[in-house]
Amino acid sequence: MKPFLDKDFLLSTPTARKLYHEFAVCPIIDYHCHVSPKEIFEDKHFENITEVWLGGDHYKWRLMRGCGVEEYYITGDASAREKFQKFAECLPLAIGNPMYHWCHLELKNYFGFEGILNGETAEAVWQLTEEKLKSADMGVRGLIEKSGVVFIGTTDDPVDSLEWHEKIKNDATISTVVGPSFRPDKALNIDKAGWAEYIGQLACVSGVDIHDIHTLKEALRRRMEHFDRNGCLASDHGLDFMVWKEADAATLDNIIAKGLAGECVSAEEAAALKTELLVFCGTCYNELGWVMQIHYNCLRNPNTKMLQQLGPDTGFDCIGPHNGSRALANVLDALYQKDALPRTVLYSLDNSDNAFLDTLMGAFQGSEIAGKIQHGSAWWFNDHKQGMTEQLVSLGNLGVLGNFIGMLTDSRSFLSYARHEYFRRILCDLIGTWVENGEYPDDMTALERIVKGICFENAKKYFKL
Repeated sequence: MKPFLDKDFLLSTPTARKLYHEFAVCPIIDYHCHVSPKEIFEDKHFENITEVWLGGDHYKWRLMRGCGVEEYYITGDASAREKFQKFAECLPLAIGNPMYHWCHLELKNYFGFEGILNGETAEAVWQLTEEKLKSADMGVRGLIEKSGVVFIGTTDDPVDSLEWHEKIKNDATISTVVGPSFRPDKALNIDKAGWAEYIGQLACVSGVDIHDIHTLKEALRRRMEHFDRNGCLASDHGLDFMVWKEADAATLDNIIAKGLAGECVSAEEAAALKTELLVFCGTCYNELGWVMQIHYNCLRNPNTKMLQQLGPDTGFDCIGPHNGSRALANVLDALYQKDALPRTVLYSLDNSDNAFLDTLMGAFQGSEIAGKIQHGSAWWFNDHKQGMTEQLVSLGNLGVLGNFIGMLTDSRSFLSYARHEYFRRILCDLIGTWVENGEYPDDMTALERIVKGICFENAKKYFKL
């Protein structure tokens, strides 16, 4: 029986172990995440493990709810120690959940804890982590440095001033490059509450009186220029589902007028505005040399009572299957016809879309860079061992796995870099198995290029770092 979480964790063959230990231990490019640039600049220090782990991690909140824990101990007013105790009592039940592995990797990598977290060991872990977090090198910057992170791509709204990114850029003591990513969802979501108020904010920061499609585009373009001056390399669109609905300028102007007046906008009208802005934004990204990322097929907030009680992004979303294949293809085709298709990373939360994405990519690749169109790493509810493996196998079967840009955290936690290790172990085990089975030659020169490429080099080239 293999020991739990030893140095060869998840590495089932000699080849897998060789690939991981010799080639996969590379710097980290975390090109998409949700960490705070303000906390990086200020080098925030955490008082306890609850603040690091449970402060905003909806993965852990869902696990606790699944164990029947009262909300008082999750997002309520219970003490930090009480919340950690409840989580520690729940964790042993999470067999098969990547959270079990991530938590123990983080405790081992950052705090030197070699044991098992449960209700009985919670006090010892609490004391150990509390003492460790007092160290000067256990602030946000220290955690980033310990993890070997060379680039962080945060997620930022077009109305953001980017003041913290400017401060980071001008601070010579911060070695990691931190760049903003342009996330214009609120500008596109005319069908969601608060759109008119948001457009007012966008008008204010851009200096554009927004009243039609032309002025809305101009406001977004000006904010893109602001982001570009502050080191932006990528955009990101979070769509509930893919849309495609063509409309002329007059129709779009009427839709915008309705939205600004607070009138109800139909699903078709919303799809028309989103379609126009997706193609417009993609064209601008191509001109700026940015990467476009598209996340879709998420069902947001099905539990409306808890949405009203806690707000969005509190752990109540789920996978939202929706056949947007033709719509996504049309968006890419519209950009390709204009010679304006940027480097693009596609993520569907519905893993049944794996084969579709891998074949769609092949229809739009370009000669300017290998793997111009990417199938993004297994995302959110798919970033477990099986989900990662399925994504890798599908990409290997139908695309060019050796050109893959690898893992991201998509997280708000500065301890989540352990997920890169988790991914790299799974990657090396899969490739090692293929080699051991005689499905790929024992050619270490080729294998080194593939593994180092997926872990680091491909993303470095793709994002032009």
